[in-house]
Amino acid sequence: MLKQTQQQKLLQKLSPQQIQLMKLLQVPTAVLEERIKEELEENPALEYGEEAHEEEFKDPQDEFSGNEEGEGDDEFEPDGSENEYDNIDISEYVSEGDDDIADYKLRDDNYPDQDENKTIPVRVETSFHEHLLEQLGMLELDERKNAIAEQIIGSIDDDGYLRREVSAIVDDLSFSQNVSTDEEEIRDLIKKIQDFDPPGICATDLKECLLLQLKRKPQDDEGVVGAYLILENYFDEFTKKHYEKIQKGLNMSDEGLKEAIGQIIRLTPKPGGNFATLNKAESYVVPDFFIMNNNGKLELTLNSKNAPDLRISEGYRDMLKEYDRGDKKDKRQKEAVLFIKQKIDAAKWFIDAIKQRQHTLLSTMESIMDYQREFFLTGDETTMRPMILKDIADITQLDISTVSRVANSKYVQTEFGTFKLKFFFSESLSTDSGEEVSTREVKKILSDLIEGENKRKPLSDENLTKMLQDKGYNIARRTVAKYREQLNIPVARLRKEL
Repeated sequence: MLKQTQQQKLLQKLSPQQIQLMKLLQVPTAVLEERIKEELEENPALEYGEEAHEEEFKDPQDEFSGNEEGEGDDEFEPDGSENEYDNIDISEYVSEGDDDIADYKLRDDNYPDQDENKTIPVRVETSFHEHLLEQLGMLELDERKNAIAEQIIGSIDDDGYLRREVSAIVDDLSFSQNVSTDEEEIRDLIKKIQDFDPPGICATDLKECLLLQLKRKPQDDEGVVGAYLILENYFDEFTKKHYEKIQKGLNMSDEGLKEAIGQIIRLTPKPGGNFATLNKAESYVVPDFFIMNNNGKLELTLNSKNAPDLRISEGYRDMLKEYDRGDKKDKRQKEAVLFIKQKIDAAKWFIDAIKQRQHTLLSTMESIMDYQREFFLTGDETTMRPMILKDIADITQLDISTVSRVANSKYVQTEFGTFKLKFFFSESLSTDSGEEVSTREVKKILSDLIEGENKRKPLSDENLTKMLQDKGYNIARRTVAKYREQLNIPVARLRKEL
């Protein structure tokens, strides 16, 4: 049986403006300029220009905090009815900016603009594979062998290793390039490529990589000869630092073993690492904030790239004014006006989102700066207070997810270095006196203890736990092991030196 009922529901709905703001918040400064360029290309009503007057736009706080998420959406989707075209109100668009003083009246031709240089420096670099292909051109190879060598070089990973099976390379050449070859010919070309710079490339594993590098060193050096024998015959023992077994097997003196190991640790485990390029945003850290210590007073500034000079295109406003002044308004003109209104509103939304982004970034960073004031004044990690996302969310009255978006992939430059915002967030740990301290403080003390240990007799996790407990920190051995692993510090046996 069918029947009609009325229901009242309370739904939480995100407006397009809020979604746009959330996306912009998690964009780092290094990528923001690209995002603005995309918007400029998509929306002709948006352009670079002078700072818009404040009365030209609504307060971004009002724009994004309202509850009428869907309000005004129907205005942008004409349904084609006569009524819809007859009721176009453009009064608010043609009146905006009419009282602005013309730009030429404000400009002083005797003083040129002091705009900062907004050009981002770009590093010109040669990639790892390009470097190898340049050296390939120095070999006298026919066209067929050159194609095989290029396939081998293309199979080398960014670390400089050839981890693809030779038989698989034979199949690749046969199927993709219709080149018939065999494993012997491939291995012969691999040996030629292994003579390229940097030393150690095109090896199949770490052992071969290190041996290739040692072959380039003077063979009359006793340390080099000893290093070669260790890697060739006792590689597993060397990685586990079983030095007594190596000494006994090769009948080496303490001095000879120390010299040989010194040669090995100076080798490069990733010969292609100096050439490997990462994502541009990851390769170059662009600080989003700057904190300066001005005689004990901390001053926070936002990177100027976060405050682009955007405005509504005057050309689009002029089109609306022409339409408003005209008497005869046909359907085609009205459709064009609806399109222009849509683009102007989209431009306003974007400018408001950028302003709201600046406001959110500054308020969040200011709260972090106040919370970790002692660290920003001294640079001492042991002065850092325990701080979680909720602490900053409570201070700024923002949602935890918003604080998380700000903290993610953002950097702050201080006189003590450039730090990721996530660096300042840490859990708490209790002391004997009941005081709560940051786990980062404990990690710093742990790191200092290991750094100052006798490398001939490194401290075990049990000893480190006892030393921390003696300092008043209630900590278990498994927690010390966890912190040590987070600091990328190996176990005591692997820290042992001769």
